[in-house]
Amino acid sequence: MTHNDSSLAALLKEHFGFEQFRPLQKEIIRSVLEGKETFALLPTGGGKSLCYQLPALTDEGLTLVISPLIALMKDQVDGLNAAGIPATFLNSSLSRPEAAERMRGLWGGAYKLLYVAPERLMMPDFLSNLDQWNVNRFAVDEAHCISEWGHDFRPEYRKLGALRERFPKAQFLALTATATSRVRDDIIKGLHFSEPQTFVGSFNRPNLSYSVRPRQDGDGLALALTRRHRGESGIVYCFSRAATENLARFLKDNGVSSKPYHAGLSDEERRQTQDDFIKDNVDVICATVAFGMGIDKPNVRFVMHYHLPRNIEGYYQETGRAGRDGLPSECVLLFSASDEIKYRRLWKDKASEQERKVAIDQLLAMSHFAESTDCRRAGLLNYFDEHFDEIPCGGCDNCLSPRAKMDGTVIAQKLMSCVFRVREHSGFSVGLRHLIEVLTGANTEKIRQWGHQALSTYGIGKEYSRDAWMDFGRELMRKGLLSQDADQYNTIQMTERGNQFLKEKETIALTEPPVKSGAAIARTLAAGDEYDHALFETIRGLRKQLADEQGVPAYTIFSDVALRQMAAYYPVDLQSFSKISGVGRVKLDSYGPSFVETIKTFLDVNPRQNYNHPQTDSKPVRERDASRPGETVFKTVRMFNDGLDLHSIAQTREIGMQTVEQHLAKAVIADLELRDHAWFTQEEADTMEKAFTELGDDRLAPIRESLNESVTYLQLQIYRAMRRKTSK
Repeated sequence: MTHNDSSLAALLKEHFGFEQFRPLQKEIIRSVLEGKETFALLPTGGGKSLCYQLPALTDEGLTLVISPLIALMKDQVDGLNAAGIPATFLNSSLSRPEAAERMRGLWGGAYKLLYVAPERLMMPDFLSNLDQWNVNRFAVDEAHCISEWGHDFRPEYRKLGALRERFPKAQFLALTATATSRVRDDIIKGLHFSEPQTFVGSFNRPNLSYSVRPRQDGDGLALALTRRHRGESGIVYCFSRAATENLARFLKDNGVSSKPYHAGLSDEERRQTQDDFIKDNVDVICATVAFGMGIDKPNVRFVMHYHLPRNIEGYYQETGRAGRDGLPSECVLLFSASDEIKYRRLWKDKASEQERKVAIDQLLAMSHFAESTDCRRAGLLNYFDEHFDEIPCGGCDNCLSPRAKMDGTVIAQKLMSCVFRVREHSGFSVGLRHLIEVLTGANTEKIRQWGHQALSTYGIGKEYSRDAWMDFGRELMRKGLLSQDADQYNTIQMTERGNQFLKEKETIALTEPPVKSGAAIARTLAAGDEYDHALFETIRGLRKQLADEQGVPAYTIFSDVALRQMAAYYPVDLQSFSKISGVGRVKLDSYGPSFVETIKTFLDVNPRQNYNHPQTDSKPVRERDASRPGETVFKTVRMFNDGLDLHSIAQTREIGMQTVEQHLAKAVIADLELRDHAWFTQEEADTMEKAFTELGDDRLAPIRESLNESVTYLQLQIYRAMRRKTSK
């Protein structure tokens, strides 16, 4: 039976309610209907299931779907039955009477689709039944499980190739959401495909933003993320059962609706937790990696990895559970090098040396991704052999807040010389932490015991912190100049490439360490020192407003000590603001513009007080013209011109809505090009003009109050900006 485009579209609308196919769906369905061997690689959320569900409606036979995911079976069968499509599943979750009833239906030809796990499928008795059930199509879902090179290898999947001989007339379709070119080749070989029609969709999920942060105060970061998405669905993946329990308890104690999920819970507890999440009865699930497989919940707004995933395939699959509805969602990874060490120890006794090597290679790729300063979206796509050159992508931390490079030649020489000198002196290698202690002149028991204080490299690296040296060391490992031996207590060795680097006196660029802000000012301004109390109250009000907008405690934005420093030093540009205690790169980007603008506005109508505070180490910075936007404003403008709404910009950039509004107001003053947008009606403009004329335009709160809050702060910001620009 042939099907043209209109008949396929009619089936799509009638049974699934969609007006049009997603990319590649129609082409894959055509290949299936033509009886060809078909391999389809579509990203999570790309609509793989439709590629075998719709063809099942076009003929008389039974489509057998092979899946390892019990949760997926139930979800999809429930959805198909609700749409009037006869489908069923057989697995261990059914009672004996339920299973018997479904078997009777299968013998009577009552179903179009049957979902089973590969273990049940390959049982001799079950295969004998299949011979009688008119199976005309096999759909192998999660096909990457076939490959030993994949991240989720399952030996029973390797047996599926035998089905080709037993059912020579049946059509075979293999589907997966994550597979490198090597895994794809293994799938095709494992299923005995000869000349398959191959379809590979893009792995890019443009609505997802990616970021990696050091796992310092991981619980606090998780709490901040859940509060930023208050009332929305999210998943936090953890390494162990205990970690899921502890984090879920912490979040719950802090007012977040959360539950743990792991294999140690009873079947009923896991089922109930899964059901609560799907039905929005619980917002956040703290889970081991088993959770979410096969659950098609479209409105997951964030996925956090509290610990490092084992491999990029798993990371991609798990982050892919966010934003399936196409709306902006964020993926946050908390990184600690200790996670890599845990995995290496866990895999030390793997039965197969080949299996262990594959696992460690994949882990190293994951670690390198987490520590990379390059575009994360490009890194993900390149791993799956997809070229991506739209950099900066506008949706990852490295593109939104890039870290500068510097000449790292001397740094590399010092660290690598230390590796050489330690081994020359002691006859054995040591770990990275000990090398750093030698470089920074630490007085530890081991340094004294081994006599490393006598080395020529002792204390030659005091210009950088130990954290900075740790970053340098791991970057040199990523660049192949140093290596870490997991079998020898994670000791550091020089590689052949490293020896060549020293011998040839090559140069190298390394990533600048994060700036540690506020230390100088913190040393010179005690909590009880003098400051401008009026300004303090003003910026404390701003802090409260931002905290309320984001649903976080006020002190998580800035401490009172930081506010007092602001009220003493009057930072009126971002560079001087960055010197305040507690202002790091993220907070500078997120809150700096709002606080600087508020301080400048305060000084427009209030005199600067002169406090005789000691000068800091920093040089005085010339005030930047407020009409010249900084890079952070341009980032917001680019995203706005790309069509993102203000809420999406704030979420993606992790800044407050007020900051986004101020950025756009500055763009208006600076005459930057903005896409057409109706900020307000003529009536609203007339109303605002009257209020500004009567009350002045220094403070917006009294204006908005006088207008009974009939206009938004954004409208006031934009109108004031336009007004000031025309008055110049």
